[in-house]
Amino acid sequence: MITPVLPTYARAPIALEKGEGSHVVDTQGRRYLDFGSGIAVNALGHAHPVLVKVLTAQAQKLWHTSNLYRVPAQERLAERLVELTFADTVFFSNSGAEALECAIKMARKYHAHRGEPQRYRLITFEGAFHGRTLATIAAGGQKKYLDGFGPKVEGFDQVPFCDLDAVRAAIGPETAGILIEPIQGEGGVRVVEPQKMRALRDICDANGLLFILDEVQSGMGRTGKLFAHEWSGITPDIMAVSKALGGGFPVAACLATEKAAAGMTAGTHGSTFGGNPMAMEVAKAAVDLISDPALLDHVVRISNYLQQQLQMVRDRNGAIIEEVRGQGLLLGLKCRVVNSTLVDALRDRGLLAVGAGDNVVRILPPLIINEEDVREAIGILNDACAFLSAQTPKEAAK
Repeated sequence: MITPVLPTYARAPIALEKGEGSHVVDTQGRRYLDFGSGIAVNALGHAHPVLVKVLTAQAQKLWHTSNLYRVPAQERLAERLVELTFADTVFFSNSGAEALECAIKMARKYHAHRGEPQRYRLITFEGAFHGRTLATIAAGGQKKYLDGFGPKVEGFDQVPFCDLDAVRAAIGPETAGILIEPIQGEGGVRVVEPQKMRALRDICDANGLLFILDEVQSGMGRTGKLFAHEWSGITPDIMAVSKALGGGFPVAACLATEKAAAGMTAGTHGSTFGGNPMAMEVAKAAVDLISDPALLDHVVRISNYLQQQLQMVRDRNGAIIEEVRGQGLLLGLKCRVVNSTLVDALRDRGLLAVGAGDNVVRILPPLIINEEDVREAIGILNDACAFLSAQTPKEAAK
């Protein structure tokens, strides 16, 4: 018999009830250190007082109007994002997948607007994850997400991860652009090297293509810069952002240059809830907090400390952890045991982490963590690894 909630999630057997800072408490009163952050969403931790204050104040005034009218808070946030980034214009929506849909449509419209409607295909990369809509699962190209949903949406040519020769070979008369995550999150925390990001930008420029970034997970301070692509010294033409943009409130954005967005005129795209006053006020506060240079410097310092400690865990528990990978506070533990067993062992000991592809456990703490939080997490991780080594000696020895 089917459950009232559609059973599409393999949920952990806990229900979280409240949170503060980097910790959450379940309905049984058990406390956990949250190094998953709702899958990189709660960048400022739980119940951040500034966000609570802004949300509460706006809740007493106005929640929703639709985009039939001007939304002043939307205009203020757009101006702030334009000020902080490469972009000239912003479209607001509710989720990362919606932001990617906007980016895909914008890339197609750009070429159609220039008289080349045949240029609609995007080059994407193996291991990518861009969302769960029909177009974004096609862009990601992963069989486990595509199976059972009919013909794959046309328009995506997938190549091996960061294979520049394969990218060049895939470019044809129908190619509109290149879509890539600076760090693959769901794909196993795989980082695109800065020189390859620059090379992809050059390839786009040389071939009249749009360079589109998916910074849904890697953006909003997670690497120690507001957006991960900044480490490469390049700028995209279009960028999708979500997750931490609202500090926990559902909101997303598609950012673009004026040139890339030239074809997106009235009626070409829309959203009923996108950019509603509640989301805009909370997101504006979150953006201001996350873009603070002091916080970004803190992310760099604390992530260096965390990565050093994780490497020590790996050295001590090489039978369980093969590799530490990632950047900033978007980190991954490549496992020698099934990654879900480590996630479960961590949760049983009071630490929340997130699985990923390539048999990786993601470490995605709030940006506000301190050294005490790191030491607590490392203690739990060492204990969980020792437990798994004792439980599976034969497998661990391989």
